Amino acid sequence: MDESVFRAYDIRGVYPQGVNENIVSRIGYFYVRYFNLKNICVGRDIRVSSFSLFESFLRGAIYAGAHITDLGMISTDMMYFATAFYNFDGGVQITASHNPKEYNGVKMVLSGARPVSGDNGIYEIRDLIKNSLNEEFPFPLSVNSEKLDIKNDYINHVLSFINPSSLSNLTIVADSGNGIAGTILPSIFERLNCKLLSLFFEVDGTFPNRPSEPLPQNLVEARKMVVNKKADFGVAFDGDADRCFFIDNKGECINGYFTTTLLAKNILLHSSGETIVHEVRQIWAIEDVIKEYGGKSVLSRPGHVYIKDAMRENNAIFGGELSSHFYFRENFFADNGMIPMLMIMQLISDTKKSLSSLVVPLFEKYFVSDEINYEVQDIQSIIDKINYEYKSKECKLSFIDGISVEFKDYRFNVRGSNTEPLIRLNMEAKSSDILVKRLEEVEKLIIE
Repeated sequence: MDESVFRAYDIRGVYPQGVNENIVSRIGYFYVRYFNLKNICVGRDIRVSSFSLFESFLRGAIYAGAHITDLGMISTDMMYFATAFYNFDGGVQITASHNPKEYNGVKMVLSGARPVSGDNGIYEIRDLIKNSLNEEFPFPLSVNSEKLDIKNDYINHVLSFINPSSLSNLTIVADSGNGIAGTILPSIFERLNCKLLSLFFEVDGTFPNRPSEPLPQNLVEARKMVVNKKADFGVAFDGDADRCFFIDNKGECINGYFTTTLLAKNILLHSSGETIVHEVRQIWAIEDVIKEYGGKSVLSRPGHVYIKDAMRENNAIFGGELSSHFYFRENFFADNGMIPMLMIMQLISDTKKSLSSLVVPLFEKYFVSDEINYEVQDIQSIIDKINYEYKSKECKLSFIDGISVEFKDYRFNVRGSNTEPLIRLNMEAKSSDILVKRLEEVEKLIIE
């Protein structure tokens, strides 16, 4: 058994070497047994191996005594919704999210869509499986489950976050990347007075047109289509459609940092005084918008478990990450890929401004790096070294995740990877010159 597939936030690995039917049947069995679950829902994405793994998971869960509701082929955020909305004891999605086609995995939640993570069950389930590998389980050959079509309830739910009748007559390019988003978007747009231009909507688990991860370099066709069709903006989804990435009307990609800022602005325009949770890597733009529109700011470690916990603790209305995971209190504190798209449509309609005119002031004021990764032997020694270098200087230090160092004209965060011997550096500055200079300065501390 490849123990590395049991990760901090989910179970994920190459099929069939790391994740396979035998392991997934045992995951189903011990997930039900460990949490004493009686009534769970299970969905799957569009990957070639997902249906076989789905059936294997059901065999284990049924053998453990659970009643299964089959949600069919859905997005991960639809599974979160179903688990909480229909009051299931737990919910599971067979998916490898944005990973390449040869991967697959399992995402698990408990009642209320509360995540199962390395802190509360994944590693215990791993150990139970490891200790059972020499034991034969008489899993049933056939599986019986109740089927549930959640599509209409889900669409009603996501549309409740906006006022559909107030939307301008927008034209939106949507790039599904042959993932699951293409199965739900047309039904959403049937309820809107807006035009949907579809790209790569054909479901295909081999991802023939672009990788499942919608990074800017993978969105060439979508960016061209936005410009050529004079669309108001473009939106691209990862394979399991729980994340969305935006392209403005000029064909420029918008990073998760500035998307979080725009969403915070839209939410506070309608709900002043609410709390927003955001993560530590880049913060200035978000904090300025929160202050301007009368909100409250709470910093969190990155990672959906930490964001969701912080949101629950503070009853926050919204949370966002650089990874383009966006979380909503009225969505059971879970992340969702469709709600941000609808909210950006609402923001454009309310402000009567183009998406580029909304985001350009952010690019002109906040100069940010991409996340830069460095392979190191000892993560903690690097963080200690940076702490020693800056603790006597006129700056603010924080240790919410790794170390964050803040001066008046730049700030940066250095943190270790949860799964690899990597240091990750993110920086923001008041000018591009400052950004370049300070990146070189911090990089020397990391690599020397």
